[in-house]
Amino acid sequence: MSGTSLDGIDAALLDLSPTESGYDVRVERFRTVPFEDRLRRRLEAVLPPNVGSSVAVAQLHADLGTAFADVARSVAGGERVDFAATHGLTLYHDGSRATTLQIGRPYELRDVLAATVVWDFRSADCALGGEGAPLVPFVDAMLLSSCDEDRVAINIGGICNLTILARSAPACDAIAFDTGPGTMLLDAFVRERTGKPYDAGGSYTAAGTVDEALAASLLSDPYFAREPPKSTGRERFGRQLLDAHAAAFDRLGIEDGCATLAALTVRPLAAAIERYAPPGARAIVGGGGARNLALVRMLEIALGQGRVALADSFGIDADAKEAIAFAILGYETLRGRPANLPRVTGAREHAVLGAIVPHELPSLLARIARETQRASG
Repeated sequence: MSGTSLDGIDAALLDLSPTESGYDVRVERFRTVPFEDRLRRRLEAVLPPNVGSSVAVAQLHADLGTAFADVARSVAGGERVDFAATHGLTLYHDGSRATTLQIGRPYELRDVLAATVVWDFRSADCALGGEGAPLVPFVDAMLLSSCDEDRVAINIGGICNLTILARSAPACDAIAFDTGPGTMLLDAFVRERTGKPYDAGGSYTAAGTVDEALAASLLSDPYFAREPPKSTGRERFGRQLLDAHAAAFDRLGIEDGCATLAALTVRPLAAAIERYAPPGARAIVGGGGARNLALVRMLEIALGQGRVALADSFGIDADAKEAIAFAILGYETLRGRPANLPRVTGAREHAVLGAIVPHELPSLLARIARETQRASG
């Protein structure tokens, strides 16, 4: 997959086994491969706020599929793969209109791995009037819920989202939504100022001071006051937001600019936790933003000491969290089980997600049937 941060292609090779209540997951290998420069420029040219041609989109759909296949083959390392799941890259998303489009043709992936591929996960939810996102909360509830404490699962990628998991509550009771930008704007700002892809370790952010006037202006966006269900993306929180406030950012050094953009991520996130989560809930952070130590520290200051932990501490590689999630969603598709949460997305009903590109599908489904039967005892 590739997220809204546009930092590259994430691929994980997993050993995934169903259990009575969910899945055992072991990450064999995980890698993020940066986009080749020309492919990245072509993607940026058609992503919002830019408007691309149908010719450009069609060619990118094919070329991104080839790039996904190359990375998957490398990470698989010659091992036989039973199936692959790919979220693709979101080219356009307007959840309020149940409209979404992911690209990355799956057939190259099927052919290089000689394995069934599950893809196009959002469309089934959108067809039922849902936002089509976030979808990871289904997996958050499966892997991170607890009988002993209230938790909030957080993913900070290009966009930031959370899943509130009250102790012992069923997945259908989870509250989840996109809180706003993750590191997408922070990354763009750092690239513009330094040529580096992101604020490694949060060093610029840690050295800066939030410009409160600019932060207040950025946080006045009406999205933050909307009630869930809600989802967002580059269409609202893309590069155009930096351009609209260019004069204010031009007056800031890189450190203060990074600190201010980190506040745009952390403050809506912390406010959502305080409003919707049970008091004292533990925040579990995954996604690339978990490696920005200053951003994580800002969240800990906002919530209180001892309330923030990384997903790594719970047996889930923070970088690989979304790749793991879509592998599980792919397995759920092959089992024919609904994996959207209508309370989260606003869909009219539950739906089996994903489309299947088959390779020796009967034998795969028979194996899955045996695995799930053993898991259920």
